Amino acid sequence: MQRLLIVEDDAAVRLTIVTGLEAMGYMVDAVGSTREALERLSQESYPIVISDIYVDERTGLDVLEAAKRQNPDCAVILMTARGTMETVMAATRGGAFDYIAKPFDFDRLLETIRRAEASLSAVQTDEETDIEDMPESEMIGSSPSMVEIYKVISRVAPTDATVLLEGETGTGKEMVARMIHRNSPRAAQPFVPVDCASIAPSLLESELFGALRGAYTGADRDRVGVFEAANHGTVFLDEIGDIELNFQLKLLRFLQEREIRPLGASKPKQVDVRVIAATNRDLQKLVDEGKFREDLWFRLNVVRIVLPPLCERRGDVPLLAHYFLRKYNERYGQNAKLTESGLKALEQYTWPGNVRQLQHLMERLSILAPLGRIDEQAVREGIESMEPREQAGETLEETEKEQIRRVLAATGGNKSRAAKILGIERKTLYRKLERMGMA
Repeated sequence: MQRLLIVEDDAAVRLTIVTGLEAMGYMVDAVGSTREALERLSQESYPIVISDIYVDERTGLDVLEAAKRQNPDCAVILMTARGTMETVMAATRGGAFDYIAKPFDFDRLLETIRRAEASLSAVQTDEETDIEDMPESEMIGSSPSMVEIYKVISRVAPTDATVLLEGETGTGKEMVARMIHRNSPRAAQPFVPVDCASIAPSLLESELFGALRGAYTGADRDRVGVFEAANHGTVFLDEIGDIELNFQLKLLRFLQEREIRPLGASKPKQVDVRVIAATNRDLQKLVDEGKFREDLWFRLNVVRIVLPPLCERRGDVPLLAHYFLRKYNERYGQNAKLTESGLKALEQYTWPGNVRQLQHLMERLSILAPLGRIDEQAVREGIESMEPREQAGETLEETEKEQIRRVLAATGGNKSRAAKILGIERKTLYRKLERMGMA
């Protein structure tokens, strides 16, 4: 059993914790002031420290700092009955393993200690991994299919050819479009992405071609369309397979003539834009079903690039995982490390959400991984947290609280960003914070 240090100024609470832990076989040192705690920590390195936050003239945050200075791998569990957003964030930034609100059941404390022990054990047996010569681009991969895509990009980018990108959601179609633009003569000009599926069919024409004042109800000013705004640049039409047949003919005419006629205008305007289109649907099948114009398909399909799903290029997972981890470590000031077991778990997963799912997972894990180590358990829990599931209410609630605390600390209290990382709506996050007493 590990020797633990308890820092608690309430003698009754201190006795209860010590008695309970010793009954479980733990060796325990207990002190009632931060001065005694700092003296102990200057003389001995503890693997696990449990401290109240509000002790005396100094706080548990000072204990946390001293414990981490003496032993960087130390798991510090902080307790308080007067938690605030500021103290929670400070504790999380300082590397606290967990943060427990008083009053708590002894079983809750014991479960937290055992999780800390499991994490410390993994530190000793699960080696960390890294890749020194990390590519700068997010277009990462050395699988044969990706190498062929790089070849096509290098050939088509310097031209003005229309490009059609096909692939499942999350495979990186917009990333490829941006790479084509960045390596084209138009690189200094605008790159404008348009999600055709998110725009109401009745608004798509004015969105792309523009509209004059009075052209329709509510048009109180002239509106410049996407094609005109991107003149001399590139327009990326995502989810092109979702546009209605009526508008497909107008888009075809634009691709043929390179002219736009804003709604309400009496004559057309010439514009010079390159079009890159993308879809996660089978356009050939839509053509056969009469849902997509064959002549438009031919016009878009000058150069076709099919992006493979991540499950077909698993050899690229280590590079991608390390790239995203480094990116989010830098963004959030973290130092999370990916271990051998964590990397193996990533390589074995099927990735239905493709590269985008891996990116979101690595962002989440860079913030939430216990002791900053992304091992097999952290990966599996991270994947499960992104999928619908049912767990015991209390366990789920405590896990959720810890994740919210860590994400808010990493984002500097930015609730909008935190909600996105957690995969919930901002109003939902506000409700949870209110329930946790952190609103």
